[in-house]
Amino acid sequence: MQIQEALARSSLVENVSESARVDVELLLCHLLKKPRSYLFTWPDRTLTEVQREQFEQLLMRRLKGEPVAHITGLQGFWSLNLEVSPDTLIPRPDTEVLVETALRVCGEQPIRVADLGTGTGAIALALAVERPSWQVVASDFVAAAAELAERNRQRLDVPNMQTLHGSWFEPHQGKYDLIVSNPPYIDPEDPHLQQGDVRFEPLTALTADANGLADIELISTQARDFLKAGGWLMLEHGYDQGLECRNLFKKLGYSQVDTLLDYGQNERVTLGCWVDGAEGEQSC
Repeated sequence: MQIQEALARSSLVENVSESARVDVELLLCHLLKKPRSYLFTWPDRTLTEVQREQFEQLLMRRLKGEPVAHITGLQGFWSLNLEVSPDTLIPRPDTEVLVETALRVCGEQPIRVADLGTGTGAIALALAVERPSWQVVASDFVAAAAELAERNRQRLDVPNMQTLHGSWFEPHQGKYDLIVSNPPYIDPEDPHLQQGDVRFEPLTALTADANGLADIELISTQARDFLKAGGWLMLEHGYDQGLECRNLFKKLGYSQVDTLLDYGQNERVTLGCWVDGAEGEQSC
């Protein structure tokens, strides 16, 4: 089997993936330990018999719906290549909007940041890499997730990030200039939970009570005790939860509340500044 013939097998994956061709390219790159450019430079290269058998096994796993990230053990996010596992969510491109927003709003001055429910550590690591002067504290209540985030931190050699184990604010101390989170926000009854890659991801990282808003409300409420005056709270949420999040933030006393769109033009990130009755300058 030549590389070009293996790539043509992507037609088999079209029923389980909207990115069938890319999926097969990533599987081949993982198998051959080559960049994607290699596939197009050497399309007539022939796979060894062992490679062909291994490719068929990888393809079969994808045909059964298993996410490519779980098959390869890696997922790209921002400028990083992260180790992933079934213990956490697979980082998604739309979450990069949260990273972009934090970098734009908070500038480059040294600040202290908390990332709640960090999972792979994607958000925390991206912020820490882009802003070496920031001190980023990431936490997750799932021990295996916190350990995964720490492995990613060590592998990427990011010294200005710390990883903690605990639920939401439980392991955190002191005040922060910025709190970010991509918490569970899907309604437990949402039929999409039985479709696509999410079938292989932990429900605890996906669903929340109160139509998906329970954890968002908890974080928004408790964050006021952990934010410095003028600090920012930024949360990712569902495409249809923007209005509810804005109303919640305003009700809790946040100012400059706004919601930003993701790459598909859906409302995805809501932010607000905590003034705590202070009239001093914002810290970020």
